[in-house]
Amino acid sequence: MADKGGHPGGPGRAPEVGRPDGVRNVVLVGHSGAGKTTLVEALLAATGTIQRRGRVEDGTTVSDFDDVEMRQQRSVNLALAPLRFGDVKVNLIDTPGYADFVGDLRAGLRAADAALFVVSAVDGIDGLTRMLWEECAAVQMPRAVVITKIDQARGDFDDTLMTCQDAFGEGVLPCYFPVADGDRVSGLIGLLTQRCFDYSSGERVEREPDPEFLERIAEQRGALIEGIIQESEDESLMERYLTGEEIEVKGLIADLETAVARGSFYPVLTTSVPHGDHPGPVIGMAELLEVITQAFPCPLEHTVPPVTAVTGGPPQRIECDPEGPLVAEVVKTTSDPYVGRISLVRVFSGTLRPDTVVHVSGHGLADRGHEDHDVDERVGALSSPLGKQQRTIAECRAGDICAVAKLARAETGDTLSDPDRPLLMAPWTMPDPLLPVAVRARSKADEDKLGQALNRLVAEDPTLRLENNSETRQLVLWCMGEAHADVLIDRLSARYGVEVERVELRVPLRETFGGKAQGLGRHVKQSGGHGQYGICHIEVEPLPSGEGLEFVDKIVGGVVPRQFIPSVEKGVRQQMTRGVSAGYPLVDIRVTLYDGKAHSVDSSDMAFQAAGALALKDAATKVPVLLLEPVDEVAVLVADEYVGSVMSDLSSRRGRVLGSESVPGGRTLVRAEVPQLEIIRYAVDLRSMSQGTGTFSRTFLRYEPLPTHLADKVAAEERVD
Repeated sequence: MADKGGHPGGPGRAPEVGRPDGVRNVVLVGHSGAGKTTLVEALLAATGTIQRRGRVEDGTTVSDFDDVEMRQQRSVNLALAPLRFGDVKVNLIDTPGYADFVGDLRAGLRAADAALFVVSAVDGIDGLTRMLWEECAAVQMPRAVVITKIDQARGDFDDTLMTCQDAFGEGVLPCYFPVADGDRVSGLIGLLTQRCFDYSSGERVEREPDPEFLERIAEQRGALIEGIIQESEDESLMERYLTGEEIEVKGLIADLETAVARGSFYPVLTTSVPHGDHPGPVIGMAELLEVITQAFPCPLEHTVPPVTAVTGGPPQRIECDPEGPLVAEVVKTTSDPYVGRISLVRVFSGTLRPDTVVHVSGHGLADRGHEDHDVDERVGALSSPLGKQQRTIAECRAGDICAVAKLARAETGDTLSDPDRPLLMAPWTMPDPLLPVAVRARSKADEDKLGQALNRLVAEDPTLRLENNSETRQLVLWCMGEAHADVLIDRLSARYGVEVERVELRVPLRETFGGKAQGLGRHVKQSGGHGQYGICHIEVEPLPSGEGLEFVDKIVGGVVPRQFIPSVEKGVRQQMTRGVSAGYPLVDIRVTLYDGKAHSVDSSDMAFQAAGALALKDAATKVPVLLLEPVDEVAVLVADEYVGSVMSDLSSRRGRVLGSESVPGGRTLVRAEVPQLEIIRYAVDLRSMSQGTGTFSRTFLRYEPLPTHLADKVAAEERVD
């Protein structure tokens, strides 16, 4: 490809764009440590967007500007880094590579029109990267691969290319391959142009390739051209090529863009960004930028997600048109104690302008603390973020991404539209948070501030679910994993000044009767004036799981007046909620009221409520009271090679494996019934067991008796409390 060059006009200015076809929205995807953030720095420096490349190790990169990221030296947030190359604005979307932050990664996929998979020549491909490739394939997201770290001692381009082809399937073909000068990578050879781009002098110099590479060029160029023209709209092109006709490079580049946009051809590039102990020239930035700007699809070629009216109805088709109705989506929300809420917004249709009123719609995440809402809000200033720097812009047109200030109600995933034509965009899929972490405020002052701080975190992060468990009286953060929980707790402290500490999670147990028993409830008091008089006899027997309370009235002769029989039942129900042994709710019993006594003056509703409660407690002293634990139905999806380990592990957790079934893609779905006490940390353990590739879901099934040794342990803990 020809070198188009490019410069944004200085590091202080935000690149502007007038048409959707002048934008490329590219999300960088890859496992942690693959070099995504370093690559973003090199691309920004290569185009003059920044004067000097930062380093992850020093905490000086553009996209890792959060305090947590600088301390941990890894990305935990989605970050936008716009640049200009030639006449094209490129919005680079840097995403976290750790599985705990897959919410931000999926938000990046939603905002982008193409995905650039960053693969380390040293570390290869992990399970998460394979899964993300499959996710992109499911939505036909155009993709390309860039192999990084080819300059390092253990970096092997050819082996990594074979790994990519094996993992990602057909259509993964290199556009360039590296050449070395001794033990150092010195340049790249372009297969379409058949030119060598030599970086050994520190500058990019174009020249003829050395004769020793001609055979390899011919072989790999042929495969590349065949892969491109298979997707060409010119059906005669393949026949012309097979007859030996030389195909013009300009035409191949045009067909390359078509092939990539269709999501069935995946060009492979390679880069080298020196750092630390690996000095040398920066290699491959111009080549990568050429492919991004010439071969990646623009927003006009990417189907806009379906939209509906806020009130529902059939899906509507929206085009990427700056003059069309406003449809934009909040892909990331951040809250700053001083600046307020900032929303990163992808505009799919229309033009977003500052100081205008928009309709904000959010639906479908009420179970995670995001209440459905439809409100009109006035847009504040618009900016083009470059890390933590906000550069003011006059407008944001369809196909572009910007930051919006002062949208007080907007949350991640919300739709912005015209107040006169409010619309709702279909939400993207978010994984369920399955790691529960119980926390409590360290002081009364922290407790007062905790609620507001947590509400802000929930608004930012759709993968966080907040639960205030009324049974266990615990505040529970449902997280994606340990790293996610650590970041949330860190943010509470650093950003909002709220200190919390973890506490052991309590699983809500139940109690039930272990046999049939009779109980006497006698509530008789006389203290002058009207007294209290209520006596009842009940029989209690256990019922099958899930039956709740069955109250049977067998009173004859009016020994308990008819108006007080519901009072006895009410007292029994109240005592059931308080429990009769370890303080857990009592369930699944039949209570039969068969005898009692009343007083013509002193009997009352309250007296018989108290008698009913006392009768139940008395009956509980005469038979064993069993503790019941909740059991979940668990469905685990893992690669076939981990099925044996997963089944064995589930059995060790007192689980009952119900069976398994094959799933396309070399995976297996394992179903089991497992006590909740045994899967509190299963989200972490499964990830470790399956090399990050396993996922699971859980659904409450029923309550079952807790084994005696565990019940004794719980009872002992309750006595200590």
